[in-house]
Amino acid sequence: MPFLSEFLGRAVWDSEGQRVGKLVDLVVSIAPVETPYPPIVALSVERIGGMSILIPWEQVRMMIGPIIALRIKAEGITPYHPAEHSLYLARDVLDKQVIDINGLRVVRVNDLELTKIDGRYYLTNVDIGGRGLLRRLGLDKLIDGLARRLGFRLPERSIAWSNVELLPALGLRLKVPRSRIANLHPADIAEILSDLTPRAGGALIGSLDNEIVADTLEEFEPESQASMLSTFDDERAADVLEAMTPDDAADLLNRLPPERREELLRLMEAEEEEEVRELLAYAEDTAGGLMTTEYVTVPPHITAAEAIELLRQKAREAETIFYVYVTDEEEHLLGVFSLRELILASPEAKVADFMERKVIKVGLATPAEEVVRVMAKYDLLAVPVVDEENRLQGMVTADDAVDLILPEEWKVRLPRIF
Repeated sequence: MPFLSEFLGRAVWDSEGQRVGKLVDLVVSIAPVETPYPPIVALSVERIGGMSILIPWEQVRMMIGPIIALRIKAEGITPYHPAEHSLYLARDVLDKQVIDINGLRVVRVNDLELTKIDGRYYLTNVDIGGRGLLRRLGLDKLIDGLARRLGFRLPERSIAWSNVELLPALGLRLKVPRSRIANLHPADIAEILSDLTPRAGGALIGSLDNEIVADTLEEFEPESQASMLSTFDDERAADVLEAMTPDDAADLLNRLPPERREELLRLMEAEEEEEVRELLAYAEDTAGGLMTTEYVTVPPHITAAEAIELLRQKAREAETIFYVYVTDEEEHLLGVFSLRELILASPEAKVADFMERKVIKVGLATPAEEVVRVMAKYDLLAVPVVDEENRLQGMVTADDAVDLILPEEWKVRLPRIF
């Protein structure tokens, strides 16, 4: 199969055998079509004298190896006018970073493989290996020959164009990443973003829904979250913060300059703003600073069947419902039960009859290290946080506790527990 590097710099001849100039780029169309492989629609040719012209593919008679010939005279060329979905392979793709959707990684394009079908070339594969660099230097055949003599072959490292997503570039309208990036798990998106600068990462996820952006940002440390959030305008940043869990939003806001923090809080919906401001009042290294205010409570006098129905209504408001807390009308913490205990209980049984009354809990000012110790000692997925009057204020989940003890390089590599 031919490669882009094998055509670049080749002379272009007209139908009379007169030299038109040299090939400097190939233009493909990435408009939605039946095939996932973009067809070549024009040749970018640098004419004698330095001027460039785009020649439509329909005016090309032959492009085989070193021979590139037109079917018309030079003076009869009708210039091609690039459309919105035009992409210059050498200028826009070669040596650029792209996303390998299947491999969930960012790779660099060393060369581009073309395939001829029914008289037209299509972009089919992206060479991401050392062979592509050697080919561009004209050393691939020499090195390949030496390798064969030594008893091994240079590996081919390429990915199909259909498995590639272009990274957004300033001033360049490319494929919208939302089409396939949005279908990945937030942890996978985060792994891709970890290979990019915060600005490039922010540009990549900028077209995604606020909920997906929020879930993805929650996979990072607050410092990285803040860097990517800085690429959004204030309105969009506030929308993303609203979609995050209150504790993660508070942690992120703590990393922002006070002026922007206040501006974003002001732009948030009143309910979300109040929850986040409440968490911002606590030191980050305490239970109050770690907790989330998204939890589920039920009163003690209802039955197990009524509790299940209540959970169906409230489940989306909670970060996790592995544990359900029992409170009175003043939010005093009375007990706790797990979903397993609820399901196994008789439908007519009162919550007060099967709840655990001796609740393992921590105070708002409990140091983070003590919170971790308590959760580890009692093997808890979450621990409730109460004030001095035993009123439930929030809960610390296991993923937030794990963040305190994992090495930094592990945190973005592990998915959220809940």
